[in-house]
Amino acid sequence: VQLVESGGGLVQAGGSLRLSCTASGTIFSIGAMGWYRQAPGKQRELVATFTSTSRTNYADSVKGRFIISRDNAKNTVYLQMNSLKPEDTGVYYCNANVRYYSGASYFNSWGQGTQVTVSS
Repeated sequence: VQLVESGGGLVQAGGSLRLSCTASGTIFSIGAMGWYRQAPGKQRELVATFTSTSRTNYADSVKGRFIISRDNAKNTVYLQMNSLKPEDTGVYYCNANVRYYSGASYFNSWGQGTQVTVSS
């Protein structure tokens, strides 16, 4: 399976961006799916995800500003990022648990990442 992110870029503080991630390849179903980010010199951290039961989890730092959504028919997850801050700068990675066929175990996959830069 391949996860392809898009929508990153350079934006001023207070602005908005919308990230998209689409899974392609042999897919029977997708469980948990969401977004992580990694700032320079820091560990990768959870931003927002859907759990396997479709509940949402958000990092405290983005609650009230970011919204995760999902289109299961398109195997796509979105991240609407509003009121962006310089500390939101980093590489944003899509992550998904994918099942290739009925009865198979879930396989965890990462996208290649998309850069988000927020200028002050």
